[in-house]
Amino acid sequence: MTAVATPERASGRGLRAWLGAHPLAGYAIRRFGLYLLELWGAVTVAFFFFRMIPGDPIQTFIQTLQQNYVYNAQASAEVIARYRQEFGLDGNLFSQYLHYMYKVLVQQDLGPSLLNYPTPAQDVIMRAMPWTMGLLGIAAVLAWILGLLAGALAGWRRGKFGADLVTNLSIALSHVPYYFLALILTFVFAYQLNWLPARSAYDARLQPGFSLEFIASLLRYGLLPGLSIVVIGVFSWLLSTRMLMVPVLGEDYLTYAQAKGLRPRRILTRYALRNCYLPQVTAFGISLGFIFNGNVLVEQLFSYPGLGATLVQAIGILDFNTIMGITNLAIFSVLTANLILDLLLPLLDPRVKYWR
Repeated sequence: MTAVATPERASGRGLRAWLGAHPLAGYAIRRFGLYLLELWGAVTVAFFFFRMIPGDPIQTFIQTLQQNYVYNAQASAEVIARYRQEFGLDGNLFSQYLHYMYKVLVQQDLGPSLLNYPTPAQDVIMRAMPWTMGLLGIAAVLAWILGLLAGALAGWRRGKFGADLVTNLSIALSHVPYYFLALILTFVFAYQLNWLPARSAYDARLQPGFSLEFIASLLRYGLLPGLSIVVIGVFSWLLSTRMLMVPVLGEDYLTYAQAKGLRPRRILTRYALRNCYLPQVTAFGISLGFIFNGNVLVEQLFSYPGLGATLVQAIGILDFNTIMGITNLAIFSVLTANLILDLLLPLLDPRVKYWR
């Protein structure tokens, strides 16, 4: 007796057949679905984590109003109720979560910020983001590029005096905290030599704009915090790149390339380094979150008005809207960067297989 396929089975076989015929599309669909699941899970965990921190931000805000403004104490209950509703703090924790997700996903609104009430939290974050991206973003990219190139050379010329010296120096300094090096640089160049400023992002006497004087002030004030991040970052990426480079040097295809008479520079850049930078690209995507919140102490030390300093201020007064905004921005950046890298790796390296 011949079995008749049901529509569900037919459609199922049709979908599997289509995915089998289009492996890249199937890989992208599955990876994007996993990305959405990870994004939702990370945001949910962050929401409940911060909401479970002990303390009442509204009571703190009301006390500030009482100290600084004319305040009617008899109307405090009504005022507190209105502020709780406005900040999404009324109801139980689950109803707060549903309200927050609706505001963020449907209305694209993070709510007001306690740091600068009634300014929306997204405006506070957007004002701080260019400083973080301009300083820490450029410093992180520069450290990755210099560390990748220096690590490749240190691995390629292993056994030489210069390569061994740089490697040992990197081992000694790669785990030094950013802020410790920042303190040393500040003490030497700001207080002892008086060459560079120790605090702020630009000269307060200048009007922000695209003038050469203001840009020069930005570079001068950002040199010390940027240098503290670049130096430690270069040492860290140098060690990891060298660790990937040394095992590759014994491969047969490099020996064959040398036997063909190719120049050492071409062998290094087109063959050896190509097999080392792919893991480093993935690691750099994972490290993007530290651009937003991993260098908080550096921004605090130099009074730099970036996202890290804003996050510290928001945590101090339990400004949940601003805290969640910065945290979600870091989560979104890291997961999106890894999604893009996962989609590009099969195109960059044929050894990376699609999901089956």
